[in-house]
Amino acid sequence: MSQARDWEGIYRDATAPPWNLGEPQPELARLIEDGRIHGTVLDAGCGHAEFALAVAAAGHSVVGLDISATAVAAATAAAADRGLTTAHFASADLTDFGGYDGRFDTLVDSGLLHSLPADKRQGYLASIHRAAATGAVLYILAFAAETFGDDDPDRGGPHGFTAEELRATVAPLWVVDDVRPATVYSSTPGHRATADATGRGMMAGLLLHAHKPRGS
Repeated sequence: MSQARDWEGIYRDATAPPWNLGEPQPELARLIEDGRIHGTVLDAGCGHAEFALAVAAAGHSVVGLDISATAVAAATAAAADRGLTTAHFASADLTDFGGYDGRFDTLVDSGLLHSLPADKRQGYLASIHRAAATGAVLYILAFAAETFGDDDPDRGGPHGFTAEELRATVAPLWVVDDVRPATVYSSTPGHRATADATGRGMMAGLLLHAHKPRGS
């Protein structure tokens, strides 16, 4: 079982984490561009919250939650600097949080599920399910299994999913509509990454689309 990471230490470090692109992950930016984000939005595990900030800039009300108070403070400051009054941020343990029951119409996970230890994933999915309105949509961007290969189980880092495993992980509470190949970017090429024209790392990922059914 992978171990929980020191998220506060990561965000306090002077060097920005590799997933901080200064903009949303391109796969998620396309969701905004394609009109697939609606209603009140949850950015789960928001970090520096470039996705939440872009959602607010597009006219939506969004809440970003993260376990790191340092990341939340940085996101709050960025929203203020950009004049984004519909973006709000708070510190929370996403594996077990409350206070938002039935609130969100769109929930987006940009690399949180794949960073959680296996024994915390269902608690997280149950918590965001509780926070979702009936009919809400869920998008999860996660690493694909081939990104890490055989060295995955005990590294203490993110977990790479097969499409079948990701679907099975989410399906107990959510109706999974689609799982498709996607690309996860990092600020610099790293583990098993190729580089794009700008020098950013490109790694194999998956994008899951699900919804909360009526009566659940």
